[in-house]
Amino acid sequence: MTPTKKPSSTQAAKKQSTTPLTKDQNAESGFHASEQLGQSLQRVLVDLVDLQIQGKQAHWNVVGKNFRDTHLQLDEVVEAARRLGDTVAERMRALHAIPDGRSRTVADTTSLPPYPEGEVSTTDTVDLVTERLEAAIATVRDVHDAVDEEDPTSADILHVVLEELEQFAWMVSAENRAPA
Repeated sequence: MTPTKKPSSTQAAKKQSTTPLTKDQNAESGFHASEQLGQSLQRVLVDLVDLQIQGKQAHWNVVGKNFRDTHLQLDEVVEAARRLGDTVAERMRALHAIPDGRSRTVADTTSLPPYPEGEVSTTDTVDLVTERLEAAIATVRDVHDAVDEEDPTSADILHVVLEELEQFAWMVSAENRAPA
């Protein structure tokens, strides 16, 4: 008579991991954002989407001294705004909130002032982009405490957004500064 082997703990774990999750166990049953949390993250998202769009407008139409450096730096701002906006939108979805980055929504709800049309000098571009970075920063700072109170993980994302936008605001604005 051959002794029956008991399944190893590894085999038992493999069997358990193939068991389908019930509705109560899946990601859809996780933390749900309050309406205020969703609206706060939406405000940040809209500003980041608009910053990306306005940054590209500036990139295409900047002219003058130091064109190349300004042109390339604007692409860095655009890429950061795109990446950070995607992170915020995906966080919203993880919290069962619905991000809205449609053009009409962005145009109607952004806190950023509109970007001028036509060619813009490098000096004016630096000032205009800095102003838009500072507007987006102000939105993040405005919603931060309420977000942190309800969802510290989302607040951590806002910390990253702040850090990157503030660094860009400093670096972009430095183009027009003279030594003190």
